[in-house]
Amino acid sequence: MYILFDIKNQVHSEIQNTLKALHFPNIIRLETPSDPSLGDLSFPCFPFCKQSKKSPIETAEMIAEKIQKPAYIKKIQVNGGYINFWIDNQTLLEQTILEILKKEKDYGILAKKNKKIIVEHTSANPNGPLHVGRARNPIIGDTIARLMKAAGYTVETQFYLDDLGKQVAILTWAVQHLSEKDVSKKARDKPDHLAVRYYQKAYDLMKDDESITNEINDIVHKSEMGNEKSILMTKKAYEPVLNGISESLSLINISIDTFIPESNFVKDGSVIEVISKLKDTVHCHEEEGAFYLDLESFGIKGRSTKFFITRSNGTSLYATRDIAYHLWKNSQADQLINVLGEDHKLESRQVEIALDLLNAEKKPVPVFYSFVSLPGGKMSTRRGRVVYLDDLIEESTQRAFEEVKKRRKDELSEKEMRTIAHVVGIGALRYNIIKVQPEKDIEFKWEEALSFEGNTAPFIQYAIARCAGIISRSKSEHFINGEHIESELLSHNSEIMLGKKLAYFPLIIKEASSGFKPHLITQFLFETASLFHQFYRDCPVNTAEDETIKLARLTLVKATKIVLENGLELLGIDSLEEM
Repeated sequence: MYILFDIKNQVHSEIQNTLKALHFPNIIRLETPSDPSLGDLSFPCFPFCKQSKKSPIETAEMIAEKIQKPAYIKKIQVNGGYINFWIDNQTLLEQTILEILKKEKDYGILAKKNKKIIVEHTSANPNGPLHVGRARNPIIGDTIARLMKAAGYTVETQFYLDDLGKQVAILTWAVQHLSEKDVSKKARDKPDHLAVRYYQKAYDLMKDDESITNEINDIVHKSEMGNEKSILMTKKAYEPVLNGISESLSLINISIDTFIPESNFVKDGSVIEVISKLKDTVHCHEEEGAFYLDLESFGIKGRSTKFFITRSNGTSLYATRDIAYHLWKNSQADQLINVLGEDHKLESRQVEIALDLLNAEKKPVPVFYSFVSLPGGKMSTRRGRVVYLDDLIEESTQRAFEEVKKRRKDELSEKEMRTIAHVVGIGALRYNIIKVQPEKDIEFKWEEALSFEGNTAPFIQYAIARCAGIISRSKSEHFINGEHIESELLSHNSEIMLGKKLAYFPLIIKEASSGFKPHLITQFLFETASLFHQFYRDCPVNTAEDETIKLARLTLVKATKIVLENGLELLGIDSLEEM
């Protein structure tokens, strides 16, 4: 149990006892005041005014009078219709710093829960490299998975592999019928970049040659009917692309636990079972041999009211197989999270309705995101007008190298600068995407992402490097441990504000994980790093007036370094000992 959790529980318990004694309803919502001068915790009393028949201030005073001051609470005061609580700073700082130094990398991790979560993310068509527009999906998905692990859950990440659709069928036809002389010149030797040229050429050819279209449609039909030979042929075509995608993801510290081919659910008969059960519902109708669900009664409007589950030739559609996949996932985990582009909102809702009709116990929780854009307009894998994730990674690390070179070219070798630049560049890329709430648009701006000032990864990484420098120059690191701290010596406002901020890290993890809001972690890190720089400005460490103050401040520096490193780890970003 973290000290701040313990304090909040005590305050909650005392308020609960007081409300019970006054015969007030048990409505308790503890808030954190936006203004630190108003305390550390705040309890709004407005809901009780009707019963008390008094003003909000009078009601708050009535309740405050009867509250027994919990341990660690220094002062209780009414402000407006709120009861505000001030935590004893020295106790909070001492307990927080000791917790951090004792737990180190585990500080912030919440209690283990006996629940498993599947986070489905990326799930891109395996017909070419990942492009910038959808780069947000794996970064959000991976960060949410890291958050849920920190929150105490067992987590599995899954990539739902569309191995039956037209996109992979076009690629399959292309690698069978085209050669290097037929396709454009290669720009990279990565397998996904090599393969996409075949896909793009075949896409152009099929527009003018109906026979090619028919051959591709035949591959689709056979695969969707569960033809093993066709499915294996398709797998041979897309596997190099999938390897290339995995390689790109690994460059930004992302790995997928499990790839789930949609053909699994055709081959095992579960798609046929889904279709059969949905046909038996009153919402299913037939139109020219194809079956669909009428979703108008579920609030779906316009042409989208007809949700087709089969084609006229009896084959299933992607969404139908997605339903079977989610029924299977129901048996694999306690909670399902899907990271999806905003263009998938309708299909996600259609699948959810179908799962309801099939009495699925668990529905997926969708996390929708808007797309990343760069100057230059829309992107299309089919037309070849695209900026790939690999291009973004390459440019990010190169621009980071130029920034590092400006600062350290006279001190470091090129190899050392390249190493730092890689960490800074990848960090800037991930951080700049995560710091914006998923539903908001992003236009990726290099000057913002790589800035050493403001809410950026380099700003956080620089704070960590500064902490490391202070500790290494102190020659006293072996005296900094998790056994004792002279917290009464940390009395400057900058020390208190920083120490209290560190105490909130576990609460931020709880809030960010419960609401699938990874951007809250970036905001916390920015605020913490900013407070650290203020502390560094106001409170000399290695040149402190005496050794005991120096050691007390060193423990605060080390605790700050641990929390900032743990926070970046949640975002999939590496730290640096020097920059």
